[in-house]
Amino acid sequence: MNDVKKDYMNYPKGHRLTFWRRLKKNKVSMFGLIIVIIVLFCAIFANFIVPYDTALDQDKTARLLPPSRIHLLGTDMYGRDVFARIIHGTRYSLLIGLGAVAIGISCGSILGSISSYYGRMVDSIIMRTIDILACIPFILLALTVVAALGPGFTNLLIALTIANIPQYTRIVRAATLPVVGRDFIEAAKACGASDFHIMVRHLIPNAFGVVAVQATMMIGKTIISASTLSFLGMGIQPPIPEWGSMLAEGRDYLIYAPHIVIFSGLAIVITVLAFNLMGDGLRDALDPKLRD
Repeated sequence: MNDVKKDYMNYPKGHRLTFWRRLKKNKVSMFGLIIVIIVLFCAIFANFIVPYDTALDQDKTARLLPPSRIHLLGTDMYGRDVFARIIHGTRYSLLIGLGAVAIGISCGSILGSISSYYGRMVDSIIMRTIDILACIPFILLALTVVAALGPGFTNLLIALTIANIPQYTRIVRAATLPVVGRDFIEAAKACGASDFHIMVRHLIPNAFGVVAVQATMMIGKTIISASTLSFLGMGIQPPIPEWGSMLAEGRDYLIYAPHIVIFSGLAIVITVLAFNLMGDGLRDALDPKLRD
C-alpha cells in the first residue's frame, strides 16, 4: 500500500519533468518564454525602472524629440518620455490581458463543467446562451459592452472578460463531457462527494492542458483587443500610459515624430508574439501523442 501511494505521489513530479524537457527542446518557444519573463519583470518593477511621474510629466520645451541619451525612445507631443510610458503601459496591457483571460477561464470552467455534469435542460440553456454570444465576433462583442458601460480600465476589463467566456465554456464542456460517466465519477458520488467537489477535483482538471494552451494564445489576442479599443477611444483614457492610446496620440505626428508610433507598436507586437510562441511550445509539450 505504501509503495502504491509513493508511486502515485511521484507521478505528478515526473509528469512535470517530462513537460519541461519537451518545452526546452522547442527553442522558439523558449525564446518566447524569455520575452514574456522580461515583459512581466518590466510590469512588476516598472516604478524601479523609471518613476511613474516621468510617464506623466509634461515638458513643452522637449516636445517630439527623437531618441537620445536623455530620452531613450524620444518624447511625445507633450514632452513626455516615451520609454517611461511604454514601461508603465506594460502594466495596464498585462493586467487587461491576464485579468480578462483568468476571469474568463474561471467563469467558463464553471459554466462548462455545470453544463457537462448536469446535462439535459441545464446543458441546453447554458450552451444556447453561449452560442448566441459566440455568434458575435470577439472585438465586436467587447466593443458593444464597452459602449454600454463606458470607457475606462474597469469597464474594458469587464468587456474583454465577457468576450472570453464563450470559448472557455465550450472548451471545458468538450473536455469534461467524456469523463462524466466514468467509474471514478460514480465512485466519488457513492462516497458522498458534493457536485461542486466532483466538478472542481475531477472534471475541470481534465481540461487543464487545452485551456492552458488556449489561454496563452488568448492573452495576446486580448492585449491586441484592449489596444484596439483604446486606440478607438473606448478603452483606457489618456493621460494614463497605454500602448493603444499612445498609438492614437502619435498618429497625427507620424511624419514628424514616427518614434511615438513605432515603439508603442513594437511593444504590442513583441509582447503578443512572445505569448503566441510560448503557446505553441505549450501545445507541443502537452500533446499526449508526442513521444520522446
